[in-house]
Amino acid sequence: MKTLIFSIFLVACTNFARAQRIHAGLYVGSANYLGELNEKIFSGDQSHPVYGITGNYELSEHIMIRAGFSKGSLEGADRYSKNGFSLSRNLSFKTQLSEVSLVAEANLLSLYQHRFSPYVFAGLAMFHFDPYTFDRNSNKVYLRPLSTEGQGIPGYNKKTYSKTQLAFPFGGGIKFAFTDNLRLGLELGMRKLFTDYLDDVSTIYISQDDLLRERGPQAADLAFRGDELDPFALYPPKGEQRGGSRNKDWYYFGGLHISYRIGGESAVRRGKEGKKSQFGCPANVQRLY
Repeated sequence: MKTLIFSIFLVACTNFARAQRIHAGLYVGSANYLGELNEKIFSGDQSHPVYGITGNYELSEHIMIRAGFSKGSLEGADRYSKNGFSLSRNLSFKTQLSEVSLVAEANLLSLYQHRFSPYVFAGLAMFHFDPYTFDRNSNKVYLRPLSTEGQGIPGYNKKTYSKTQLAFPFGGGIKFAFTDNLRLGLELGMRKLFTDYLDDVSTIYISQDDLLRERGPQAADLAFRGDELDPFALYPPKGEQRGGSRNKDWYYFGGLHISYRIGGESAVRRGKEGKKSQFGCPANVQRLY
């Protein structure tokens, strides 16, 4: 009977310990983009808020699996550039961004033994975007259907890009433990993309006549916008450089991640191994590390 009671007690403590490994979190910060329409890191003119929620599971005191959902917006525009080529091109874009991610996070130090720890993370993400701009009359126009570089137009051998893509998120920061339960991280997270069409700019200009015939005057007007600044500017000839496809686009988040461990103890640091918690389960059973 004593053995049975102890076994039940041990199973209960083990399940409780597993529950204590779960952290719920909130993320808030700024979102930025790097690509043909912005080459400056942390451009204040083109930063936008981003926010998200996370669910975290501790594999050990140093390793955590983090799932997240983030929502924000991105922007890029040639008018902010100091480059003559970019200024004369005069393109711009904006997009709403939704991202789901799964990353492994590694803390250099145990936050149950130290108040601060550097950390790094890397994993996989999927994001959704849909670039748009505003024409000279301030009307919102989505760019993907216009095939500005010949995507989906016969004779150009370019597929229409997908609005849902994979990304490789990685980054790091500094984390502070207020208590065993409550943590605050200051982090920077980069997203390496596998598309160069986040901004709808990548390769070369196609024939203006082909664009007019297949997609109409609005597509030709928004594929090259230098004439909005200079009435004498001519649409570039077919094959002239419009973007740079060798380097894919990026986006990145910088901000604060606050998380709370569900069902955990409230001490700033845990006691020595073997000390009983307020629930009566030995700490070395709860932790399972």
